[in-house]
Amino acid sequence: MKTKNDLKCLDQFIEEQYGTKRTAKRAALENGFESFKLGILLQQARIQKGMTQEELAAKSGTNKGYISKIENDIKEVRLSTLKKIVEIGLGGRLELSIKL
Repeated sequence: MKTKNDLKCLDQFIEEQYGTKRTAKRAALENGFESFKLGILLQQARIQKGMTQEELAAKSGTNKGYISKIENDIKEVRLSTLKKIVEIGLGGRLELSIKL
């Protein structure tokens, strides 16, 4: 039986399972998470705008299946396409940053 003392915070678990930052295994995990997060952010923005995947696709010049694959982390999206989806489809602004 697990006790409260056996619990680990997420950072501890990740470090034990995937290594420290900047290792190949950890980088793969973090890259995968960023892709997953992008899909969730897109889905939340679409829902907030009261749009269906089909409506967003039509407005941004793509198709419903493509929007679905991005939202469900099945397909990677090109930056130029993401920009169209966010700016034309959702009427928003895409912001990027680089952290070293």
